[in-house]
Amino acid sequence: MAIFKLKNRIQNYAWGSKTSMADLFGFDNVDDQPQAELWMGAHPNGCSELEPLGESLSDYINKNAHEVLGRYTAQRYGQLPFLFKVLAAHTPLSIQVHPNKANSERGFELETKKGVALDASNRNYKDPNHKPELVYAITKYKAMNGFRPVRHVISLFDEVALPSLEFELEALKTEPSKDGLKRFFTTLMVLSGAEKLAILNEFKEVFERSNMSVMLQQAIGYSQSFVEYYSDDIGILAPLILNIVELEPGEAMFLHAETPHAYVKGTALEIMASSDNVLRAGLTPKHIDVDELVSNTSFESIPLEQLKLTPISAEGRLRFPVPVDDFAFDVLNVGNPVRELHTRSAEILFCIEGEVKICSGDVNLSMKAGESVFIPCSISSYWLTGEGKIARAYN
Repeated sequence: MAIFKLKNRIQNYAWGSKTSMADLFGFDNVDDQPQAELWMGAHPNGCSELEPLGESLSDYINKNAHEVLGRYTAQRYGQLPFLFKVLAAHTPLSIQVHPNKANSERGFELETKKGVALDASNRNYKDPNHKPELVYAITKYKAMNGFRPVRHVISLFDEVALPSLEFELEALKTEPSKDGLKRFFTTLMVLSGAEKLAILNEFKEVFERSNMSVMLQQAIGYSQSFVEYYSDDIGILAPLILNIVELEPGEAMFLHAETPHAYVKGTALEIMASSDNVLRAGLTPKHIDVDELVSNTSFESIPLEQLKLTPISAEGRLRFPVPVDDFAFDVLNVGNPVRELHTRSAEILFCIEGEVKICSGDVNLSMKAGESVFIPCSISSYWLTGEGKIARAYN
């Protein structure tokens, strides 16, 4: 078996950047489209091709899964268990939650039995898999991830002092726990009509204040950016409830199942289990199933200092530990002398910067920034030379 360069699909979602991938990696954008995501993997909605074969990665895997994926991965997953992406957000993505594995299996089976089409706008479960994610920042990257400590939620809503939410805030003060947070969050999610607009209008008036705490200033900054795109969406209040996370280039965070999150702005690498299950919670015109969302959300607060991953460093390699088996993620700083790596599964390498040569047996490929390769498990070992930074996805 050989090592192959990948030809990958760019997804032109409306929230994507028109310039980031071109500036960072020299990608063409002749039609001036938003280039939101570059997909590397075997997902049916954007499967990579092997160059120069012109064969889809999924077909290549299906012909000899044990050799390509490795026996363990082939037997456990039957497919490439991860999807690797470059994600370039110019405007905010929807606030969303990914269900856990068991609920994904149950939900997928139930909606299938009901005859809900896979491409139906009200379908929640597109497959029976969970979707844990890791995000590694290439540029400064703004996001929200997990609930703030309840005391911070109370403090922020106290400071903005919205008359139309006074009763609900008092209830949260009476029960400042995950159960109280669940009721408060659910109340916000079911708001509609004049009641919702009244609360949002009261909140927008806060934007004009001059004296704010540092924590509120940051939250208001995010909310103001949301209003530009979703003026009447309850997700405008999300920065008061969710942790704001700003990653510097080279920093990473993990997103657990059942945790509300949203990507706001910036370019990053993203690796996830191969799934498309999304339950939305705001900043979107798409379907929101509040009952399903709430039943699949964990209302445990996450301290901000626990959100960023601490990599394990060894010999020029940073390994970012994750609590799932579907994928693993390393960043390699490549420089002479030659570096040897051993495969334990199929791998995808993406060149973040510089130029790197990959060698194994008679194979000798060069990668420059923005290019990627697929390495079957049966290759066993390979060598990297040159000067650059490589992201390594495997499981």
